[in-house]
Amino acid sequence: MKTSVYITAFLLLVLIVSGCSFNMENYGRVRMVSGTNNGVTIQDLIDRWDDYNIYYAGYGVRFPLGIMFDPKDNDTTLVGERWRKVADKKTLIKITEWIYPTTQYEPWLSEILGPAGRFYGFLYYSYGFVVLKKMDENTMCVLDLERPHEEGMGTKES
Repeated sequence: MKTSVYITAFLLLVLIVSGCSFNMENYGRVRMVSGTNNGVTIQDLIDRWDDYNIYYAGYGVRFPLGIMFDPKDNDTTLVGERWRKVADKKTLIKITEWIYPTTQYEPWLSEILGPAGRFYGFLYYSYGFVVLKKMDENTMCVLDLERPHEEGMGTKES
């Protein structure tokens, strides 16, 4: 009897693990860029802003949650439903300066990678999980970024 319970538990675990790995074929991930990794910094991206299609998520230029940089010189595309196009370098600089005051978390630069590690672009953000869904072979959708929870919200208990 104990053996059948162990076998059933093992088979259930195998099904769960294989199901999770199967579904991960359609999702990307972010990997933090370190200064020693490949030398790319947010300042490098700002300096070369013409090389990218740039979008930001948030409630406006002074209330951003993050910025994505989609390289123009490759065959991949980053899309997102609630992302707004950055029109010029001056606006880009303003948005990078406002991420910390908006989120109260220090932003960092990450690479956007596809399921097989394929490079799609960069994401500069400071808070929460990022969901990246592969739309087709060359298109990755970056879902809206998570907004930090505000302290002191809700009801006060006595």
